[in-house]
Amino acid sequence: MVASCVNEPNSYNNDHQKAYNVPANTLLTNAEKEIADQMTTPSVNLNVFRMFDQYWTETQYTTESKYRVTTRKIPDNHWNNLFRDALGSLETAKTVINAEVRSTDIAPADWTIQQTNKLAVIEIIEVYTYQILVDTFGDIPYTDALNPNIVLPKYDKASEIYPKLITRLDLAISNLNTSENSFSSGENIYNGNTAKWKLFANSLKIKLGINLSDVNNALAKSTIESAVLSGVITSNTNNANFKYDNVTPNYNPIYDNLVASQRNDFVPTSTLIDDMNLLNDPRRTEYFTYKPSTTNYVGGKYGFSNAYANFSHVSDLIKTVNAPATLFEATEVNFLLAEAAARGFLVGNTAEYYYNQAIQTSFEFWGLPSSSATTYLTDPNVAYTTAPGASYKEKIGRQAWIALFNRGFESWTTWRRLDAPILLAPSSAYPEANGLVPTRLTYPVNEQTVNGANWQAASDAIGGDKLSTKIFWDKF
Repeated sequence: MVASCVNEPNSYNNDHQKAYNVPANTLLTNAEKEIADQMTTPSVNLNVFRMFDQYWTETQYTTESKYRVTTRKIPDNHWNNLFRDALGSLETAKTVINAEVRSTDIAPADWTIQQTNKLAVIEIIEVYTYQILVDTFGDIPYTDALNPNIVLPKYDKASEIYPKLITRLDLAISNLNTSENSFSSGENIYNGNTAKWKLFANSLKIKLGINLSDVNNALAKSTIESAVLSGVITSNTNNANFKYDNVTPNYNPIYDNLVASQRNDFVPTSTLIDDMNLLNDPRRTEYFTYKPSTTNYVGGKYGFSNAYANFSHVSDLIKTVNAPATLFEATEVNFLLAEAAARGFLVGNTAEYYYNQAIQTSFEFWGLPSSSATTYLTDPNVAYTTAPGASYKEKIGRQAWIALFNRGFESWTTWRRLDAPILLAPSSAYPEANGLVPTRLTYPVNEQTVNGANWQAASDAIGGDKLSTKIFWDKF
């Protein structure tokens, strides 16, 4: 017998295609970009929420606007991008931070605060990501998630994950020391500003609490009221925006799909444009172009083929190469507070006040003058007291739907909770939609084939792995 050996350094067996010793700030940048890209992109391979909202419809290839989401494995991509790429990077960043050694030029007390702040920021982003996953699929892996020793994770009940997310946020907020920043580089939303991350975390508590309102009113009330007392995002100066560059691969994914691709796959829908035309809404100039060769805004028919040249298009403002991705904004939070006030929670002002603030901040966000919003609010079809609808859900739901035009997922969540405005599935919809606008994404095909037993148990628990199954908080 002959034995042989290799005289090589200790790194011989390392995977040389894999990055080793990646800094925490690099991992954080990657995670933030993955989340921003996934929630912003209009790619039909990744994100179809603008079509679920009936904001956009397709021109030639209409599969996704008719609710077939498995052809391109959209659920798999959404799941993998958030679980594997975003949460995976964030968990690794925690490990790196905990292993970092203090530099001698930093005082021990300052080092401790800085490191604690870093971990708190990562925790807040993780909670944000888990909230998206729960609100997309329902029950998901949570307790077993991200554990490298568990190959086939079980699914936790979504209704049990939500309270845990609130607890995690409370701890992260208490750990934030706003007298110091966190990351000096690599944090591309608030540049490490812990005071703004605290506002973000409290605003996320508002969102979680509002979603719980119809299923756990007591927890919703305590969560929302404590968040308001601690401070939330109510002005555009505190919006959470991920900043893009002017060059590939770091430019805005809307630009990538609508301009750089040189494709004309989408037009705005008549569902939205007709409603905004009815209200003579000034934001149309910022959302859309005119119909070619006319001075009209005309939307395509939702769920059917539409000749691109015959309809209005998404505005150049939205398609700007380095337009930031908004992950949280004052308009969204003000609408949530309006809803909280209407539900009887103590949030410092009335539903009408926050409704007006939401519209004002929306106009400001899109670069329109405050006077334009003031005039808009005098329209009896817009003013809170006279707007059509027997309940606050109809009034808030309609205006939130209009205002969140470039925030497809959050608008979809608001619509599912408020059931307003009324959105109907197109007659062309595929049978898997059960004649309804989807209220969740189905689980990834890969989960069915690889993690089949746990997938089956979760599917049975939520009432079936269907597009029409409702998330636990969507009761009406």
